[in-house]
Amino acid sequence: MTDVRVRFAPSPTGYLHIGGLRTALFNYLYARHTGGDMLLRIEDTDRTRFVEGALENLLKALKWSGIEIDEGVMLDEDGEVTQKGDFGPYIQSERVEKGIYDEHIKTLIDEDKAYYCFCSQERIDKLRDQQKADGLTPKYDGLCRSIPKEEAAERVKNGEAHTVRLKLPHDTEISFEDRVKGKITFNTDDQDDQVLIKRDGFPTYHFAVVVDDHLMGITHVVRGDEWISSTPKHVYLYQAFGWQAPEYIHLPTVLNKDHKKYSKRNGDGMVEDFIEEGYMPEGLINFLALLGWSPDSEEEIFSMKELADQFDFDRVNKTGAVFDKKKLDWVNGHYVRDLSEEDLAREIKPYMVKAGLIGKDYPDEKLNLLAATWQSAIDKFSDAPSLSKNYFLEDKDLKWDEEAVEAIKTDDAKVLFDSFLAHLEEVEEVDEEFAKTIMKKIQKETGIKGKNLWFPVRAALTGSVHGPELSNAFIIMGKDKLVERLKYVKENF
Repeated sequence: MTDVRVRFAPSPTGYLHIGGLRTALFNYLYARHTGGDMLLRIEDTDRTRFVEGALENLLKALKWSGIEIDEGVMLDEDGEVTQKGDFGPYIQSERVEKGIYDEHIKTLIDEDKAYYCFCSQERIDKLRDQQKADGLTPKYDGLCRSIPKEEAAERVKNGEAHTVRLKLPHDTEISFEDRVKGKITFNTDDQDDQVLIKRDGFPTYHFAVVVDDHLMGITHVVRGDEWISSTPKHVYLYQAFGWQAPEYIHLPTVLNKDHKKYSKRNGDGMVEDFIEEGYMPEGLINFLALLGWSPDSEEEIFSMKELADQFDFDRVNKTGAVFDKKKLDWVNGHYVRDLSEEDLAREIKPYMVKAGLIGKDYPDEKLNLLAATWQSAIDKFSDAPSLSKNYFLEDKDLKWDEEAVEAIKTDDAKVLFDSFLAHLEEVEEVDEEFAKTIMKKIQKETGIKGKNLWFPVRAALTGSVHGPELSNAFIIMGKDKLVERLKYVKENF
């Protein structure tokens, strides 16, 4: 049995999309499940869409996610882009320079399986516009198919602008077996004579992908199902070269909440955005694995190794998978709960600083306590500022909810606030002992207890009668803030 070799082959045209990350993940999981190799190849033949820095961003996003590249383009120990493997180069533009595609396109032309096309882009555009107007599927009309090879070669030699097109046979059925979708058949009359080499001499995706997959020994092509309609051309190219085609696995489309494609063209789902929002790689990967694949159990929380142990394409769904942000938050929250207080504090600190709630020199012990206080409510690190902001806001900026206002205005509230302020005057700073005992002391002094004791104090200090451990809030806010907040409430309510 041939060793499994899969590849992720993105184009450096912008930030990595969540759909691309899922494709990379499914390739990776299958490679690990079978003991095969995961390759990364960069398909940069469309120079008009090339984005500076996109390659580095892609590699960093993959590394962040925990997807390990065995061969191809990767980052070295110093974070520099490098290539590793025996089938390189693994960047298509570099393969163009080595003439890899030239020799293969010559073979197709010599065997009359491809032809030179001299039609201008203006003619092609007019043809397609007219076909659309007539209610037809836009496709090339084959004008240049009948030009004798010798004449075409002479025109090319004289420098005439041209492309090279695939010469599909007429009215021929092309079938392939898809691991997810089953047997799929297309008729060539419904297909275009695909451009294989563009006017700039660069191969198109459709040509380069077949040549590269073959030369690199790819056994399984795992990609989004938007490529299904192109696959017959790829299958025919394999037949034209006399090569064995790989096994095809087309993954279900990732959908947004409106059940439309979760597309980067709509600004949806860039991996960089999820990283910036403070999602953990373990959470995002766990969630993405369940987006179109189901395990053979009711479990929903899996480590990367556990996913690889179970993963197989037989349990990949045929229909589209909806990207449910609430489900992602739930899964990611599981990993947040597993962090130590210190690790969570370190992760939320940049978000707290960026929100202007704390400075870079904020005490570690208070930040650790803040993390512990809100850990059960934090689903992603960027949640921390919105959850805890009331501890830090200027009093005039704090919004007290209706229940809080009601609690603050009770007859007992002023008595409680006066007692609390009196105890604060007796200490230099609020420590753990003060925080743990102050409410019991106030209860003893005033005789007020239960909700009548706790609600007014919590409401005054945090803007709500609900929330996590109140004694933690006393320590986090500190003496000065507590005094300032209680006095503001007394004066304004």
